[in-house]
Amino acid sequence: MTSPPVQAASPARLYRVGEAMELLSLSRSVIYELIRSGRLRSVREGRSRRIPGSAIAEYIALLESEAR
Repeated sequence: MTSPPVQAASPARLYRVGEAMELLSLSRSVIYELIRSGRLRSVREGRSRRIPGSAIAEYIALLESEAR
């Protein structure tokens, strides 16, 4: 069973790592490295790691500011 395609980051939503991979077009290892380095915030939900939609928006804003 496959999950439906991810459309856009919603600030109120918690994304699985796989969904964040699709949204950001990054590999699983890069997502986890960004989490470890503190460039991408995440939260624990039980044993699962989730990325808030607001954290994805912040990461994109960080990339845009670094590009200037």
